[in-house]
Amino acid sequence: MACAPSARPFIALAAVPARRGLASVAAAAAPVTSATSNHKVVLVGAGTAGLSIGHQLLRSGKFAQDDIAIVDPATWHHYQPGWTLVGGGLKNKEELQSRLDEMIDPNIKFYNDSVGKFAPEQNVVTLGNGDKISYEQLVVVPGVHIDYSSIRGLPEALADRNSLVSTIYSYDHCDKVFRTIEALQKGTAIFTQPAGVIKCAGAPQKIMWLALDHWKQTGVYDPTNPSASPVKVAFATGLPVMFGVPKYSAKLDALRQERGVEGLFERDLVSIDNGNTATFARPNGQEKVTRKFDFLHAVPKMGPHAFVKSSPLANAAGYVDVDDATTRHKKYANIWSAGDASSLPTSKTAAAITAEAPVLVGNLLNAMEGKAPQEQYDGYTSCPLLTEYGKVMLAEFKYGGVPKETFNDWFGIDQAEPRRAFYHLKKDFFPWVYRNNMVKGTWGGPKGWLN
Repeated sequence: MACAPSARPFIALAAVPARRGLASVAAAAAPVTSATSNHKVVLVGAGTAGLSIGHQLLRSGKFAQDDIAIVDPATWHHYQPGWTLVGGGLKNKEELQSRLDEMIDPNIKFYNDSVGKFAPEQNVVTLGNGDKISYEQLVVVPGVHIDYSSIRGLPEALADRNSLVSTIYSYDHCDKVFRTIEALQKGTAIFTQPAGVIKCAGAPQKIMWLALDHWKQTGVYDPTNPSASPVKVAFATGLPVMFGVPKYSAKLDALRQERGVEGLFERDLVSIDNGNTATFARPNGQEKVTRKFDFLHAVPKMGPHAFVKSSPLANAAGYVDVDDATTRHKKYANIWSAGDASSLPTSKTAAAITAEAPVLVGNLLNAMEGKAPQEQYDGYTSCPLLTEYGKVMLAEFKYGGVPKETFNDWFGIDQAEPRRAFYHLKKDFFPWVYRNNMVKGTWGGPKGWLN
């Protein structure tokens, strides 16, 4: 149950344990540089989805050495939900990454390469080096592309160590965020969220709430008298609301008003100029507006990778076109997808993978035995919304924005109320269970540990 920022190419909600390797791994998986063999299952992407699904399949006991293969060009695997904690000064980013090859069971073949193209009619994937690998079943989980160039001037502002522009959506820059928070003593702070689909739609305001709490503690922000505070805070979102689920949005908007945060709704950041001016697009062709800032936390637009978007697997929006309930491709019966790259109409979070992965794995195994899909995914996802240091609102919901709250079901607790216990889930338990269980295929989120 965790939401995930992201930033490296070609990985779906990648997340990294502080300790390396798997309990069942005797040695790191050796990258393959030349491929001519066939596999029963090929997974494209070794992020949260790829590792969870790959290891759940392996744990089924139905596969021999190298029956399963994973393709990913990355060297490092990142625990991306932790980047918000880095931005808030609560963790070091180095403890949230590990070598990818050490996280893949050696019984799985690892192709440390990119994907060139898919040939679903031939059951073949062409790698970036030109090699071809064939499959009986294909799982496409490469995540989404973070497009920093979608905001003019953002790459340059992020690269400038002296600028007060930062983002938690990048391993390279997430540690700059807290430095910029600490550096601001007066002026206007703007936190942005783009229109469109992004990883963890709650993350852009999580860092805002932490920053606001830091400024409150250091005496430069008074939520009871924001107009007289040295620091002024604004949340500029391309959306008309604070959050996509009405129950949590209402609570978050009440917090915004209570804490004196200016709401700039339907404002989509498109450029950064002169180091201190943000330009926002507005809907329906309305004239753009500009705002001066002394601090800017920017969130770039995100979308499907080009090699997915241009493939026969994609829908009109560029995502892998799968059935909402079974995760099976709508055209190709031996292709599956979950996580950020999929068309599943739910929030793109690591928590969603905990519910999607067992469904995909169960249905894929049935398909290999000639059976129809039996498992059903209801859209479950979660976003632990940090509202201050020491408190989290634990948003859990399913398709249609309908709350599906684990602790409400168990104990009658309203999860829209920020709580200290939820904070420790976000800060301590989720990173631990991720590195020790989830990427090893033994964690099912609200269902608990898997056999």
